[in-house]
Amino acid sequence: MTIALMTALLPAAAFVAGPASAATKAVPKPMIEHKMGPNANAPIAASVSVPAAANVVYLSGQTASPIDPAKPDELGDTKTQTLSILTKIKAQLEGMGMSMGDIVKMTIFMVGTPETGKMDAASMNEVFRTFFGTAEQPNKPARSTVQVAALGRPPVLIEIEAVAAKMP
Repeated sequence: MTIALMTALLPAAAFVAGPASAATKAVPKPMIEHKMGPNANAPIAASVSVPAAANVVYLSGQTASPIDPAKPDELGDTKTQTLSILTKIKAQLEGMGMSMGDIVKMTIFMVGTPETGKMDAASMNEVFRTFFGTAEQPNKPARSTVQVAALGRPPVLIEIEAVAAKMP
């Protein structure tokens, strides 16, 4: 190898290796970041960053369990259904060693109530705020909420799917 070529490669090699002191500095551990938007009172995060090293779990859409198993078509109103669904999601995550604080993204599908024909987002958000952004569980997921024409069967007013991520 010629001296000219070695001299040309030397700066690149120094850049790749970095300064000697860099090897002694601690590398920050990547973490999942929930970033709030301009409205801190919003029930959702503006964005959530998930490092490549995270374990990611995709939860299928959940609907409410019947209030009384003997009456499968009695699911209750939007508030009751939301509580049932989020409780089921919480139990599913706990079974995998995760928590509601590990949810990074949710998609909520809602139909209009029989009375108004419009989704009852206020009731859904009332229950949602008891699971996210609390003193016990301060994380808020990124979220989309859409009104759809129909869900699986007529008494179903809401379906929620979630993505959770946790650093190993």
